[in-house]
Amino acid sequence: MEQSFYDQVFELVKLIPKGRVTSYGAIAKGLGSGGSARMVGYAMSNAHLAASPIPAHRVVNSSGLLTGKFHFSEPNLMQELLEKEGVVVKDDKIQNFKKHFWDPLVEL
Repeated sequence: MEQSFYDQVFELVKLIPKGRVTSYGAIAKGLGSGGSARMVGYAMSNAHLAASPIPAHRVVNSSGLLTGKFHFSEPNLMQELLEKEGVVVKDDKIQNFKKHFWDPLVEL
């Protein structure tokens, strides 16, 4: 059975290591759908519906902004989860973004 695009996104997001983050666009490129960053965003906004936990807090925009934070049960939860993993967030932006960035095309 063929996986849906959302399921493919979820499987890739599960591979992001703790303390690392990636972007919607990097996930899209990792799935061979470079122009589908917005669709990845839609998938992440539905991650809470997945059968198993998805570390959606590790997916941010290409500038390191926590643009998905309002899809969490509490607006500060995304930042709190990242900070528990050692990622510093200031003004809704990942600090040292390049250091924490995980690129599936490079690392898989």
